[in-house]
Amino acid sequence: MPGHTDNEITVGAPVDLVWEITNDLPNWPHLFSEYSSVDILHQEGDTTRFRLTMHPDENGTVWSWVSERTTDREGLKVHAHRVETGPFAYMNIRWHYAPVPGGTTMRWVQDFEMKPDAPVDDHGMTERINSNSKIQMALIREKIEARVG
Repeated sequence: MPGHTDNEITVGAPVDLVWEITNDLPNWPHLFSEYSSVDILHQEGDTTRFRLTMHPDENGTVWSWVSERTTDREGLKVHAHRVETGPFAYMNIRWHYAPVPGGTTMRWVQDFEMKPDAPVDDHGMTERINSNSKIQMALIREKIEARVG
């Protein structure tokens, strides 16, 4: 059965600011703790193709892949997928933003399937993504709320 995760957090900041900060791809290494670099490869309209490189993992392995991301500012959503899938058969990600009293709800929904020879199966990757999404979302909330003051 394919993997599926659905995580959300409320950030105490206006939706415009949350959107601006979280969709500033060149700044992602400063926003997320896991990324060491982002290289923009191509941009056309609201679609950006970019290479993400992570910091070395616990075994010293540096993971890197190309993703494509299309923003829908009016609809407050983003659709992304991995172009270079690596250990995934596929990986699709949807970000949703919603203004709520006192801030903005940011939600990440990921659907994926691991390749048979991947180092973890769908269940294991679901657990990893759920755990890491909570960590990254909390960091992002902290950094954005610090800017609001």
